[in-house]
Amino acid sequence: MGTSWWLACAAAFSALCVLKASSLDTFLAAVYEHAVILPKDTLLPVSHSEALALMNQNLDLLEGAIVSAAKQGAHIIVTPEDGIYGVRFTRDTIYPYLEEIPDPQVNWIPCDNPKRFGSTPVQERLSCLAKNNSIYVVANMGDKKPCNTSDSHCPPDGRFQYNTDVVFDSQGKLVARYHKQNIFMGEDQFNVPMEPEFVTFDTPFGKFGVFTCFDILFHDPAVTLVTEFQVDTILFPTAWMDVLPHLAAIEFHSAWAMGMGVNFLAANLHNPSRRMTGSGIYAPDSPRVFHYDRKTQEGKLLFAQLKSHPIHSPVNWTSYASSVESTPTKTQEFQSIVFFDEFTFVELKGIKGNYTVCQNDLCCHLSYQMSEKRADEVYAFGAFDGLHTVEGQYYLQICILLKCKTTNLRTCGSSVDTAFTRFEMFSLSGTFGTRYVFPEVLLSEVKLAPGEFQVSSDGRLVSLKPTSGPVLTIGLFGRLYGKDWASNASSDFIAHSLIIMLIVTPI
Repeated sequence: MGTSWWLACAAAFSALCVLKASSLDTFLAAVYEHAVILPKDTLLPVSHSEALALMNQNLDLLEGAIVSAAKQGAHIIVTPEDGIYGVRFTRDTIYPYLEEIPDPQVNWIPCDNPKRFGSTPVQERLSCLAKNNSIYVVANMGDKKPCNTSDSHCPPDGRFQYNTDVVFDSQGKLVARYHKQNIFMGEDQFNVPMEPEFVTFDTPFGKFGVFTCFDILFHDPAVTLVTEFQVDTILFPTAWMDVLPHLAAIEFHSAWAMGMGVNFLAANLHNPSRRMTGSGIYAPDSPRVFHYDRKTQEGKLLFAQLKSHPIHSPVNWTSYASSVESTPTKTQEFQSIVFFDEFTFVELKGIKGNYTVCQNDLCCHLSYQMSEKRADEVYAFGAFDGLHTVEGQYYLQICILLKCKTTNLRTCGSSVDTAFTRFEMFSLSGTFGTRYVFPEVLLSEVKLAPGEFQVSSDGRLVSLKPTSGPVLTIGLFGRLYGKDWASNASSDFIAHSLIIMLIVTPI
């Protein structure tokens, strides 16, 4: 009887240990900003063996990052969009790089059974990297699905091609497959799935969701994963080209994490000549680590400890702003363009002050104090309430303080990445018509300001201390998803201009 009692106790203790081991309060996250090796010419077809040879060159680099991350104790690593083969393909020239990726419900470990779904060398290698290093691996690759051309939805070439994120768990099992919903302009080699996919998976260190790059600006799947599926952490492979002043990669991704109240793991391509850089690991309260480098050509591996189940306090984004009794000074207002959108601005005239500027239904309020008022720098405070119609159609409400490129007010809103003026304090708010608002603070040389500001429950973005560096941008970026199709405004000319800008920018 004594032996039985001892065995029962041992079994109970063992079960308790397993239970504790299977649920972690924190985890070590890794993201890798990858300097992708590109094909010589993406407009000329290559054989599958040539495509595989290039992909293996990139996988060699990714393997180095994955092995290093695992050795340092990381539980999961995210790698970038297009990180295995590059960008700028046609439908035909991307085809040799594609594999058929099955639904994760098939319960498949490619490392153990590589031929189960035909030729899948990329999935096999990723699976083995995950299994052999006991780490979750998140990667982006291409999926192909044959279809019948008699079906009106089927492309003329008889196949669907998808920009696809895959996740392999620490046993090498395929646990997630996500087809990108919101395709960026020039990404014509890929199809859009018929319906948005809401891809989640559970781990011992929280519930995860995954989406890709341009998806972040739209409601589905991004917002739905957080509000309806209650994920703790978002995995975000991206090939993000900076658009200053309010859409630099680290700036917007950290703001989205704070606005949505989730952890956010963003892995960007590293290609400075095309303004592609900016990766990070972000918590709801503050960035944990970030990387932005347009001077070197090397990739970068980042680590940070995160809470498995972060806590986020709700914000009433219009509470404070709607109580402010302040009349805009119309005589001081001027119009200027920020990424093709016409903002209403006022110039910050003094070393400190209070300003209100309105456009349509949005009124923005600013209180500030500079460390000094320099004659060689101009700052402006602006508002935009309207439909953006360039590389996509999405409705914005934005309050923004920014440094103008020169002392000429017409340059307010142009891309600028250096400044000299620090701010002793700031408080920014707006009468937003949405609860989806993302707070941005960006310092000179495109750096974040962890721990230097907070969002109050009444909707104010306020400084906690003087800024540690000169200020480029302080903003509240609001999205009104329900008004994305509120106008049939033509954007053909502007979109054409943007395409030309992208084409002439070397990669």
